[in-house]
Amino acid sequence: MNFYNDNESLKFYLSHPVMDKIVKLKERDFVDSDNDTLAPADVQDAIDNYDKVLEIVGDLAANVLETNAEDVDHEGPQVVNNEIVYAKGTKKNHEILRDAGLYGMSLPRKYNGLNFPYVPYVMAAEIVSRADAGFANIWGLQDCAETIYEFASEEIKDKYLPLINQGFTCSMALTEPDAGSDLQSVRLRATFDDEHNCWRLNGVKRFITNGDADIQLVLARSEEGTTDGRGLSYFLYDRRDNAVTVRRIENKLGIKGSPTAELVFNNAPALLIGERRMGLIKYVMSLMNGARLGVGAQSVGLAEAAYHEALEYARQREQFGKAIINFPQVYEMLSIMRAKIDATRTLLYETSRFVDLYKAYDSISKERSLTAEERQDMKNSQRCADMMTPMLKLFSSEYANQIAYDCIQVHGGSGFMKEYKCERLYRDARILSIYEGTSQLQVVAAIRFIGNGAYLKRIEEYEAMPVSEELMPLRQRIDKMKESYIKIVETADKFGSSSEAYNFLSRRMVEAMGHLIMSHLLLQDVNRLGQSETWKLHESCKIMVALGEAEIAKILTFVENFKEEDLALYKNN
Repeated sequence: MNFYNDNESLKFYLSHPVMDKIVKLKERDFVDSDNDTLAPADVQDAIDNYDKVLEIVGDLAANVLETNAEDVDHEGPQVVNNEIVYAKGTKKNHEILRDAGLYGMSLPRKYNGLNFPYVPYVMAAEIVSRADAGFANIWGLQDCAETIYEFASEEIKDKYLPLINQGFTCSMALTEPDAGSDLQSVRLRATFDDEHNCWRLNGVKRFITNGDADIQLVLARSEEGTTDGRGLSYFLYDRRDNAVTVRRIENKLGIKGSPTAELVFNNAPALLIGERRMGLIKYVMSLMNGARLGVGAQSVGLAEAAYHEALEYARQREQFGKAIINFPQVYEMLSIMRAKIDATRTLLYETSRFVDLYKAYDSISKERSLTAEERQDMKNSQRCADMMTPMLKLFSSEYANQIAYDCIQVHGGSGFMKEYKCERLYRDARILSIYEGTSQLQVVAAIRFIGNGAYLKRIEEYEAMPVSEELMPLRQRIDKMKESYIKIVETADKFGSSSEAYNFLSRRMVEAMGHLIMSHLLLQDVNRLGQSETWKLHESCKIMVALGEAEIAKILTFVENFKEEDLALYKNN
């Protein structure tokens, strides 16, 4: 069993035409190939490297991580002598992925990383999440390395980045008892210690994923007398300094292998990342976007696991003299599960490609001046990454929850029993639409791109991309969906973009646009795939267009019939 080789879609997205450009930018047109035996000589050489590594990830995920997942869920971590001790299976997972060199995948080779773009790294995250979504949190927090690489001093980078590739774990300590999603309210204090030439952290952090990690990035209030985000800075705490008390591990519904801790910082020494006062405004926002991309991969991976679990059961379970997969109620459910996975996966890798382009240009800009064309490409890629990320987080996490729910439904009464892993998948899925920004917050992040027309501009760019004659009927149906979307927005605009009524309708506008984007992306994928019958993407595209038509029509009916005085119906609680 191999979770990479059994998924044709991953190889399909790894070979996307834009990957040529991404690889060339990442590898600086292969300038290191003559001096570094690990550096690829050309695009194909790089793609082959990604393919080989992903095959290793797929093997370990299917035959180690997934095998350990149930025991990890039952055992969980514990606190021993102020130290979080992982479950035995988690320790094994960590050690085997560390020994395989799968920490620090996106780090430059200078720091002993693999110098991978985001696309193959996100694929690895999807594969790991399919095996065990809880462990994906521990492994995936190597994203913190990217923040250190982008914003920390050279001294900090040289000291800590090689350690991550050696298996040092990471965490981001952001939230507090009175500061969850509202990070501007963070109160943990940072004061400068002149005698020891370091910062000192004092206060409490709560809901910290992998909270006792070796390297912790901590958001703290460095500017006395401030109460908003402008008084916050970002710090690195080294666990080896033993200045943090693990107050407890939270007793959670799911992802039990991933410790979520409450931490007390006791005059903990820390290093400043980047500039003072930019902690929330710049560094955390950058890290959160990366984390939301990670949740997208986690969501798609978990959904894939739930779909396969449901499919296998439906093929084997017989009722009334035949396998239940032959009943319309069941095969419809399964086909919609598959279509939603395909839809969010294409959104996942579209977003990843934009992140890759933006990050590559940003890195190059620190080495030389960008050309006018490069600056424009960077600006466009960043804009697209910024507007696709909340859409990805919203749809992938909500769909993962729906698919995990349907997985249990396919199993019937058996799905409610712990003998089947679908109940674990259901529990693990629930957090996906909550952490790294709830679905409600993703709507808040996305709605501004509705208001300024950025999403609509992107749709027009998709419309300019050619499709085959056979696909034109689908294109025309998507065009009609766009017309309905425009009516939805025009109707909502009449209330005024700053009104309570407009905000009330915002989720419906965002969801309508999400269906448009995913329909276009699937259509482009089908066009590139051609007439291949080995992967059922054609069917998924048709199903998602039909679902999109129905959802947008429903939204349009609601918005056109909505009156401002209707708000009172929902406020009387």
